[in-house]
Amino acid sequence: MWIFDTCYKGCVEMWGRERGIIRASAVYPQSFYMHLPDPPAHREMVEALESRFRTEECSIMTIFGTFAGHRIFAGRKVAEQIEIQTRHQAELYNVDVRHDQRYLAEHDLFPCGDGEDSRFSPDFAVPLTSLKMQLFGDPSQPGNISINCIEIQNGRKRRLEGPEGAVISDLLDLIKAHDPDLILCPHADTWIPLIVRKARRYGLESTISRSGFFKTMTSRSYWSYGKISHKEGALIPEGRILIDTARSFVFAESGLKGVLMASRLSGLSPNLTARFTPGTLISSYEVFEALRRGIAVPFRKRDAEDHRNICELRTCDKGGMIFQPAPGYYEAVHQIDFTSLYPSIIVKHNLSPETIRDPERKGFLSTVISPLLNLRIETKRRKKVSPEYAGVDCVLKWMLVTCFGYTGYRNAKFGQIQVHEQITGISRELLMLVKERAEGMDFQVLHGIVDCLWVIGEPIAVFKEAVEKETGILTEVDSYDWIIFLPMEDGFGAYNRYFGRLDTGNMKIRGVMARKADTPEYVRRMQKELFAVMAGARSREELRKLEPEAIEVHRRYLEELVEADVDIQELVIHRRVSSLRYSRRCAEASAAAAHLKQGIALAPGMEIGYVVKDAKRWEVEPDRIASEFDADYYRRLLKKAWEEAAYAFDQVR
Repeated sequence: MWIFDTCYKGCVEMWGRERGIIRASAVYPQSFYMHLPDPPAHREMVEALESRFRTEECSIMTIFGTFAGHRIFAGRKVAEQIEIQTRHQAELYNVDVRHDQRYLAEHDLFPCGDGEDSRFSPDFAVPLTSLKMQLFGDPSQPGNISINCIEIQNGRKRRLEGPEGAVISDLLDLIKAHDPDLILCPHADTWIPLIVRKARRYGLESTISRSGFFKTMTSRSYWSYGKISHKEGALIPEGRILIDTARSFVFAESGLKGVLMASRLSGLSPNLTARFTPGTLISSYEVFEALRRGIAVPFRKRDAEDHRNICELRTCDKGGMIFQPAPGYYEAVHQIDFTSLYPSIIVKHNLSPETIRDPERKGFLSTVISPLLNLRIETKRRKKVSPEYAGVDCVLKWMLVTCFGYTGYRNAKFGQIQVHEQITGISRELLMLVKERAEGMDFQVLHGIVDCLWVIGEPIAVFKEAVEKETGILTEVDSYDWIIFLPMEDGFGAYNRYFGRLDTGNMKIRGVMARKADTPEYVRRMQKELFAVMAGARSREELRKLEPEAIEVHRRYLEELVEADVDIQELVIHRRVSSLRYSRRCAEASAAAAHLKQGIALAPGMEIGYVVKDAKRWEVEPDRIASEFDADYYRRLLKKAWEEAAYAFDQVR
């Protein structure tokens, strides 16, 4: 059976395809493991547990070793009571692991596959039937919207139009008749709850879920990497995959194949992998791999960081190494990048929490990251020939990027700060090693950022081979006809702001306004056009001759702005709301207030769009009702974008 959805409702339910739709159920009682470092001290509690619940004495295998303990057939609430009663001395495992994920792992099954192929194969069939739907209106104000038109694509495109009740009835009838396994819909997590509520009001049977029931994901705000983010809630149907194509990061980056590959690797339903972050996916993958190996998953982290004195803290590595380039124009430059550097270090150096004190034993983390890394190397090679592998390659890239960060995350099930520090320490040594190797081969080193180096010299193929031989890690090379390293305000070279023309004729740009999420589309478009002009130059002389054409591009955009010949939606600035209460006046504070005034519910971490109406007084309008803009404010943004690009012309005069 090709499983495409699972859930737990007292038993594990699986939906799959095998000559049609199959719905299977398996009895699987809740249970968790408990190890007591001092059993006699908690004898009465153990006896009470044995009298109320089914319990079994057992051996608990962890990444650190095997311990005697009990398997208790009860849920999370009981586990939390045990924590309180033992004053957190009890070590609990498998408490918060998803039951359907655990069942699949223990029975050698996985989603989005029939069990006969390898989870780590980039080639897998997708026997799913699908339907695309598009609703019209402002999804941020669903309560004020009447659903009078829905566009459906199911082999052919059609529109359902008319009174709201009739349109919703037609939609539900169509879903019932075609019975798709997969529904793709922009802003589905906003529209579907609304459709379900309205269907009930009209007395209609909701066919969006095959069972008639839904799982609810609640919305929440959370801190991640120093900034606040917001996760929208969702209504997830049973027996059908529903993907919000406008909000799903994984779908946007890697498409359907990426969502399904993440499901195969993590043991989670595609309904979840489409809504989770890459960090949650890599963590879920590690949990799934542990369960498949019979390794218990800790409930609370006890070993996030060992106690260390101040001297040890001061001397340990905390981050990767970054050089500082001399700003300016350079020709015939090569950028050599390590392929998945941090995951490669984990695998090559056998890094895992349990190997910190016992480096000779095989580490759990290095063992489970290895097949993921090998798969990434394979898909990266294949996508150069066949674009169909790009989606799988992309989701693997994101999972491997975040696997390093999760080694130092205090709540990561299999992370530890010392592992994180060892990885960065080794990466610093590698970058210095490669720099010294380059200089020893008479290459000029221009810049270096953690896992890549910019050099001038030939032959680059010989240098690449030498680096791979010395480090044991694969590399890739990008060659530039020319590159510009931009300066900071103090005149020194910026660490991560540069652009240049590759020998393929394409431009590579990093850290400039065209790459920033909060840059208005009008400003982004102008800067991209400037870079498109520059792409026509292969040398200093050719670039110099293109300056008049670039100046004309800038002049044209300024003129259109002054004459208000601009689509105001291209002036929208998108930013995240960090708070609903601001202590100072700023654009974000005004934008949040304006959205709340319009009756739009906000939460910290949500993204909002606004147009600046008067920068001096920080007057802004929400994007959906914007009608005026501050021309001087946007002129300054155009000027900033122009100056970033025009720095190149200053360097070639």
